[in-house]
Amino acid sequence: MDYQVFDTTLRDGGQREGISYTVADKLAVARLLDEFGVGFIEGGWPGAMPKDTEFFERAKTELDLKHAVLVAFGATRKAGVDVAADAQVQALLDAGTPVVCVVAKSDIRHVERALRTTGDENLAMVRDTVRHLVANGRRAFVDCEHFFDGFRYDPEYTASVVKAAIEAGAERVVMCDTNGGMLPSMITKAIDEVVERTGVTPDRLGIHCQNDTACAVANTVAAVEAGVKHFQCTANGYGERPGNADLFATVSNLQLKLGLKVLPDGCLEKATRVSTALAEIANIAPDTHQAYVGAAAFAHKAGLHASAIKVDPLLYNHVDPSVVGNDMRILVTEMAGRASIELKSRELGLDLAGHPDTLTAVTRKVKDLEATGWSFEAADASFELLVRSELPGAELARPFTLESYRVLVEHREDGTVVSEATVKVRVRGERVIATAEGNGPVNALDEALRTALTGHYPHLQSFELTDYKVRILEGSHGTNAVTRVLLETSDHNREWTTVGVHENIVEASWTALVDALTYGLARTEPAGSAGLAGSASLRG
Repeated sequence: MDYQVFDTTLRDGGQREGISYTVADKLAVARLLDEFGVGFIEGGWPGAMPKDTEFFERAKTELDLKHAVLVAFGATRKAGVDVAADAQVQALLDAGTPVVCVVAKSDIRHVERALRTTGDENLAMVRDTVRHLVANGRRAFVDCEHFFDGFRYDPEYTASVVKAAIEAGAERVVMCDTNGGMLPSMITKAIDEVVERTGVTPDRLGIHCQNDTACAVANTVAAVEAGVKHFQCTANGYGERPGNADLFATVSNLQLKLGLKVLPDGCLEKATRVSTALAEIANIAPDTHQAYVGAAAFAHKAGLHASAIKVDPLLYNHVDPSVVGNDMRILVTEMAGRASIELKSRELGLDLAGHPDTLTAVTRKVKDLEATGWSFEAADASFELLVRSELPGAELARPFTLESYRVLVEHREDGTVVSEATVKVRVRGERVIATAEGNGPVNALDEALRTALTGHYPHLQSFELTDYKVRILEGSHGTNAVTRVLLETSDHNREWTTVGVHENIVEASWTALVDALTYGLARTEPAGSAGLAGSASLRG
């Protein structure tokens, strides 16, 4: 590949607040990054971090990389220390990676105040370390820390660090916007001046951008447009402070917008899946609004958009979502028109194109419900049940009918609070009464309803409520406020979300709960066993 995609998720990305990779995590991350097709994976700092030392040792036997090579990261030799006697430099060699990336000071202020040495000694540290690595058969990259700030303060000295590294045999010298304060025009201007001062061609330079100005991706793209062919990123933009240049946005921009081949064939389409998997390993919720790979990246809400998308999806999508492994979604809200409802229904497998009266009825009902606080934007399951309830000729059998429910909350003498729920339902002609306790009213209702239904619907045993969100709607005040509840349910194979709205939080929860069980049973019960193929939402 002409371009070097250098990923530093396991080193720089791991510095994000809240991320703490185990060695097993690091191995899993490396496999996913390799699958995505990056050329280099910076695995960490052996010798300085015991966990990273173990990672490189285990990687020798546990990683079988197809696209990437591992990179060990470290620092130049210490001031006043012979490079062959520097334990940290030796640890880089012991890691056994074909590539080593060393960080060097390139801002004279940091050299004198942080390293407490002279500019000449710092240059010698760079030369000695690079020559030692190359002499031991390693490809050497040099990260010039605080490059852009240093270049603006003393361009002559910062340029001399670049020349020293190149002359010593460094394959790439990476310009680091360590403080993240640059803008694209500043990046381009600095690269032009560095090339002019040093005579180093831009293809020998690299770029590493932090995101403190929210320009890390834009700065990286600007550097590549200026001739740089080595760029460093992290998955999902992970990193300290606001993070780093997002790997997925950067490579997508370069490949889809500039037409540059930066990944092997067939890899870019894995972007969304790999991004999500890496977020799960980091134990960070995926960013739904992340460019290219976020769940909302190609989600459309306005009815005007939907009307155009119905004619040609690319009219309102800047790229085909499938090229990055994503999907277009239509959001159903009070802004929805007939086109939005039709497209969303088709997305769920319900074609309303031949049922104009149903389409009109569903559109009107959505608008009416959303005007009173309902939201189907994140509740596809409830929306599907609503559409099915309006389909012509459907016999909308329900898995049960409610006679009544009751919830009691007991504060006991020992300070514990227990909720007890009793439900009375009719299931397939049988009247069933069930009582259960829970740690809250909704949990108790859920347990009681499951107890009542499980004998008729054994599949309920696999259902699990995985998330419960409550929102007091804007414009509502005090104890009379209208409450919206979103429930996320899973059967360990798929997840679905339902919604309920009411002045009473228990009733709102009950509505969402009933929709959750109704929808789940419609998907798991054998056809005809409960007559649920066209089941309706039970909100009435």
